[in-house]
Amino acid sequence: MTNRDILGNQAAEVDKGDMNLAPDDTQDGNELAMIDVLTQLVLRKRTVLVFTGAAMVLGLLFAVLSPTKFTASVRILTPRQEVSSAALMSQLSSAGASGLASLAGGGGLLKNPNDMYLGLLKTRPVGDAIINRFNLIQVFHSKSIDNARKALTARTTVTSGKEGFISIEVVDKDKKLAAAIANAYPDELRNQLQAFAHSEASQRRLFYDEELRQTKEALVAAELAFQKVEKEKGMLDLNSQAGEMIKGAATMRALIRAKEVEVHVLRSYANDQNPELILAERQLASLNQEAGGIGKQKHTSGFDDMGLADVPEASMAYLRAEHELQYQQILYDLLVKQLDAARMDEAKQAAVIQVVEPAIEPERRTSPKRSLIVLESIMIGFFLGCLVALARWTLERKLSDPEAAKSLAEFKSALFGKSSHA
Repeated sequence: MTNRDILGNQAAEVDKGDMNLAPDDTQDGNELAMIDVLTQLVLRKRTVLVFTGAAMVLGLLFAVLSPTKFTASVRILTPRQEVSSAALMSQLSSAGASGLASLAGGGGLLKNPNDMYLGLLKTRPVGDAIINRFNLIQVFHSKSIDNARKALTARTTVTSGKEGFISIEVVDKDKKLAAAIANAYPDELRNQLQAFAHSEASQRRLFYDEELRQTKEALVAAELAFQKVEKEKGMLDLNSQAGEMIKGAATMRALIRAKEVEVHVLRSYANDQNPELILAERQLASLNQEAGGIGKQKHTSGFDDMGLADVPEASMAYLRAEHELQYQQILYDLLVKQLDAARMDEAKQAAVIQVVEPAIEPERRTSPKRSLIVLESIMIGFFLGCLVALARWTLERKLSDPEAAKSLAEFKSALFGKSSHA
């Protein structure tokens, strides 16, 4: 082995040893740095204690001076969605003639019925009623009712739980007022529901009143026309098959007309997503399908498609008159039922809102949580004290460097206008 090879091996071993020692040196440096930091914090413990104590005092003052607030909560149980009496009567009448009961499953009801009541509780009419009821403009020291609405909204939380209850929480420094406002929400919700129910039912009743008056006049005219034809042409002895055909055609016409009236009534106050309107439109489409004319607006009273095309003209006039009389009579009976149902809806009370757990005056305050505020203040003060102590230590280390001291002196001179180059 040559001398060159021996020297190369020794250099490689030296480099390898240096590589093995490097991590230990770095670790020792980190440990020394941490020890230095802890040492400086202990040496400057006065700064840390001053900041910690000052923060504790400020936190204690804030906790003591903050107004005490109480939370009162009420829990209510809302009714499930119901179909109105008018819609139910119409549905049963249609189902008896054309088997539409299967359409009831496609009403398109809300997935969570509480969503509607949550929205109503947050509406402006409910809030304004509560503001006027407790004179909250003066209580909240608000300059306008709009400011009072914002203050009431900030104090009120409305949530829907998994168990189906709606919780209303009101926060205020007066625990009696908080409980009173919380208990007022179910009352105002009932008032709104009663107003809505009365308005819709009144519109239905008025419309059915007018339709029934017109149908009654048409029924009287049909009776007079039938009596005239019977007097002029004589009474026609119909067989059972022809009678059933005439009655079936008249019934189908009457059902379609009654359903058209119902759809028109619903459209007068409901939007396109209304479950009752959707159901009524589907029933009308099904009736039109059975009558052989989807979407047909006019339904003729001819009998050619019923196998009566060969009936003499005199007999045909009699059949037409009897058909019209039966149609008007069936339509009149259907409208009477719908009018009675609308009157029932108008007379009955709105959906019942049950108070499961009324609000009571809370015994314990909700805020401020004084112990938590003081604890957080101590932690913040301690952290700030440590930062200030370490910052002062770092600055002193920098100033110990002659170059850094010279730069600082020049900065002070330039700052105060005493330039050394002047």
